[in-house]
Amino acid sequence: MSEKQFIVIGLSDSRSQWFTPEVREVINSCHVFSGGRRHHEIVKDLLPEGCVWIDIVVPLDKVWAAYSQYNSKILVFASGDPLFYGFAATLSREFPDCCMKVYPAFNSLQMLAHRMLIPYADMVNVSLTGRPWKGLDTAVIRQCPLIGILTDHKKGPAEIADRLLEYGYDNYMMTIGENLGNENGELVRSLSLKEVSGNIFSHPNCVILTKTCSRKRYFGIPETEFSHLEGRKNMITKMPVRLLTLSMLDLYGRTTLWDIGFCTGSVSIEAKLQFPSLEVVAFERREESRELLVENCRKFGAPGITGVIGDFMNCDLSRYPTPDAVFIGGHGGRLDEMVCRIYKVLNKDGVIVFNSVSAESCHLFRKAVESCGGVIEAEHILILDDHNPITILKAK
Repeated sequence: MSEKQFIVIGLSDSRSQWFTPEVREVINSCHVFSGGRRHHEIVKDLLPEGCVWIDIVVPLDKVWAAYSQYNSKILVFASGDPLFYGFAATLSREFPDCCMKVYPAFNSLQMLAHRMLIPYADMVNVSLTGRPWKGLDTAVIRQCPLIGILTDHKKGPAEIADRLLEYGYDNYMMTIGENLGNENGELVRSLSLKEVSGNIFSHPNCVILTKTCSRKRYFGIPETEFSHLEGRKNMITKMPVRLLTLSMLDLYGRTTLWDIGFCTGSVSIEAKLQFPSLEVVAFERREESRELLVENCRKFGAPGITGVIGDFMNCDLSRYPTPDAVFIGGHGGRLDEMVCRIYKVLNKDGVIVFNSVSAESCHLFRKAVESCGGVIEAEHILILDDHNPITILKAK
């Protein structure tokens, strides 16, 4: 696309905007304007007579096509600070060579903090506007003291409260700002999560979560704390083995972990709690493990783990983010085939860790790795109490 010139002006929701003389002069000098329909209602009386207005509506392809029809500069009105999860960043991605000048207003989270006199220098900001829960999950698992959240119609205050309560994070208060800057509809209040759950709030709104106390967090969850398969309490990776396994998976800087044969979900949950931004996909063929994973994730506060029930060898792996770390906790007697299947999708510099309980499976893993062109990078033998020795192998 050809180089474009954009001027992006941030607005509050006020029906009586105040602009500096410089901004007013810029507005009067332009002919092509753009923004959301709500923005047009706010500024329409300030626009020059005979000007062109381009509505910003999805899909944005039509907006880009409309912009491309004009060689003159385009003035875009956007909400708050256009560079804070805003439209200026979107324009920069679509028109990477464009010339742009931005006149920001306060973003909505700043306004909410101002209303409540909340010092926000250390606030962690999260956008749920058309985005998944991952950013919020990460901040909550880390138990950040102050979390600012941009919402949308599907992920609003009530849905946020329900998610936190589902995973046991009732140690936050929620401050909600509705219609901030609108003289006729602004409402700001602080409520408990239980008071927020099930209620309806006006849009647009935003949220600040304030931690009231710290939730207990393990570094090495005792296996006795997990819910187990009926009558099979030993079907779990023991805590010391689990921590050594995570160490060998070398998860710092990695993006996606696959846990194959998750059973109770202990490895997945421990990994998610220690590396909250990690994508974790857990595979298990036992149907009874479906609810077991959900129960244990809620118990230990580990949202965001994707559970997949079915034989790993038959799963459509293209549906899941490709891994750069894989833990094999169960192989159903098809270890060689499984290793080969993993190597076909494993990212460059990815690792596979396998816990072997027998000399036979240890030999099979080595052979399978070698046949796929990999190498065994490290191994440790661990003996716990009266259990048989476990060999933990790491392949690259």
